[in-house]
Amino acid sequence: MEITAEHKTQIEEIISGMECSKDFKCYKSGIEDLCKVQIFKDGELVECLEEHLQPCKFSFDFGHGYFCKCPLRRYIAKHFKK
Repeated sequence: MEITAEHKTQIEEIISGMECSKDFKCYKSGIEDLCKVQIFKDGELVECLEEHLQPCKFSFDFGHGYFCKCPLRRYIAKHFKK
């Protein structure tokens, strides 16, 4: 899926209000270099499926898994189904 001007504007707004220890590589890669996730509730809930989870301030453990509360990653999951 192509990143439209509207998506770009919304993503830049999200980015402007946050810090990312991974330097926004998910967006800078053209939303190709993404961590593996399972998407629930149309992107409102995103479970991290990375085998070797890199430390990230947006991940939190819940039971036997890790979930992502990164606004940018959730936006990508919701709008691009990735």
